[in-house]
Amino acid sequence: MLPFTYAVRNLFRSKSRLLQTIGGSAVVVLLVMASVAINNGMKHVLSASGSNRNVILLGAGSEESIQRSEVPENTAGIAEASVAGITETLGVRAVSSEIHYMNYIGLQDGRRSQAMLRGVTLQALRVHPEVRLKEGNFPGAGEVMVGRLAWRKLGLNQSDLKVGGVLLLDDQELTISGIFAAPGTVMESEIWATLGDLRVLAKRETLSCVVLRLDDPADFTEADLFAKQRLDLELSALRESDYYNRLSAFFKPLRVMTWITAGLIAAGALFGGVNTLYAAFASRVREMATLQSIGFGRRALLVSLVQESTLACLTGAVLASVVAVILLDGRTIPFSIGAFTLEVGPEVAMTGIVTGLLLGLLGALPPAFRCLKPPLPTALRMS
Repeated sequence: MLPFTYAVRNLFRSKSRLLQTIGGSAVVVLLVMASVAINNGMKHVLSASGSNRNVILLGAGSEESIQRSEVPENTAGIAEASVAGITETLGVRAVSSEIHYMNYIGLQDGRRSQAMLRGVTLQALRVHPEVRLKEGNFPGAGEVMVGRLAWRKLGLNQSDLKVGGVLLLDDQELTISGIFAAPGTVMESEIWATLGDLRVLAKRETLSCVVLRLDDPADFTEADLFAKQRLDLELSALRESDYYNRLSAFFKPLRVMTWITAGLIAAGALFGGVNTLYAAFASRVREMATLQSIGFGRRALLVSLVQESTLACLTGAVLASVVAVILLDGRTIPFSIGAFTLEVGPEVAMTGIVTGLLLGLLGALPPAFRCLKPPLPTALRMS
């Protein structure tokens, strides 16, 4: 076998080609890492947003969208008295009446953005225990509290959503009373108002849903039976986790498109790299023939050529990994119903290294085979 240092020295024979190979592989690897991070982030935030202990009672036929659902006002009280297995603390059962409403929120300087609003009572904290107030207070009349990532979803500056600030909804001023966190869920991108205020502002006489929190996920059958027996209420019972799984399936085409885009760009970069290596290796046919004549086999030469390409592509992968940690890790990406945070973890990093390795192998093999194909006498006479 040829020494590894031979492959390393050959990398610097053409610095422009080396920079082109490293740069091209770095761009492809960075794009693939971004695609994996986006897919994982969106999938994680949707799966983490739903608890298998929570049951959503919503209008029959509106299982795909809570915003379109209509539930009678008295549903919460009836469900609280009828469904067994609801979590109870200090004699209070965890039942939350909610209105989910999407509309444009404005600032006093005229900027407007579409926001997801949720009308709630204090009972919402019993069914969504992951919600924690970071600053300020739970909203009262004429007030709202905002998720810590709401500014990113709205495309605003973080300083625009401070406690004490004012938001406009249909020309009504709402004071920001607090900021809350709900790590890893879409709720962090929402704006919460009191149920009474949002009922008036949304001009609704009904609720969007009633959320129950159960002691045991197996008690879902009790809630499902209640929904099927009370035909007068026209309800459908869904596990909260199942609802967000449906949303995840709805956004699957978007995730597939990111993979298709990454694959097309990777294919283009791979073909470009192959062309570059064809030109580079074509000028080294006599060199390879000379090495064969002094005793090195074609397999050893093939390994050396692949080492050159792989080493350059892996260098690009390492460079892309550093850029990904600096530019992508911790970045918040908004989408239609919320926002999610990108994480450059072990899975994303390993995907980048494997991509760089495959680029080096697949890009080098066709040109290397062609370089080593001519018979030895013919190759020695080639210029």
